[in-house]
Order: sequence, then structure tokens, then C-alpha cells
Amino acid sequence: MHKALLLLRKIPAGKVATYKELARACKTSPRAIGRIMAQNEHPKEYPCYKVVACSGALTGYSGPGGLRAKAELLLKDGIRIEKGRVPREYFYSFQ
Repeated sequence: MHKALLLLRKIPAGKVATYKELARACKTSPRAIGRIMAQNEHPKEYPCYKVVACSGALTGYSGPGGLRAKAELLLKDGIRIEKGRVPREYFYSFQ
């Protein structure tokens, strides 16, 4: 189990993390985090929908329904989306 997947569970309700922030916490690259998220076979257990680009843009989602489902899950979690992006006020830091 990669540390990045375990860290997903620590992101509080109403918050998201960026690929860059997860990479910093795991001492790896954002691209590596993207690959790990894409290979997540248990998106309900490890909520990869909570990971966004550093611009706040919604990016790939390996769970059923793709990006549309990702947006719905974020909205259900109380996270606002403006013009396809999550505002910075919702960003979480693992520090």
C-alpha cells in the first residue's frame, strides 16, 4: 500500500489536496502521485476524488463515472467548484 493512498484518508471533509502536496508529503513527484491515483482499485476506500491539480482544476478520476462523478463527489463533500476548479480555500496541507 502506497503512503499516498493512506494519506487520502487524512484529508478532512470539505477539503482537497493537490498532486503536488501529496507528492511533497510522500517525497515523490506529482506525476508519480497521478499514476498511483490512476491505479487506485478502491476509490471508495481511498478517496482519490479529493486530489486536484495545483490550479484547482479537476483532473482524471479512476472511479466509475469519471470526472462527472468526481465533481459530484466533491459537491457532496461540501466543496464548491467554480469554472471547473476548486477554489484555494478548500486546499489542505499535510504539514
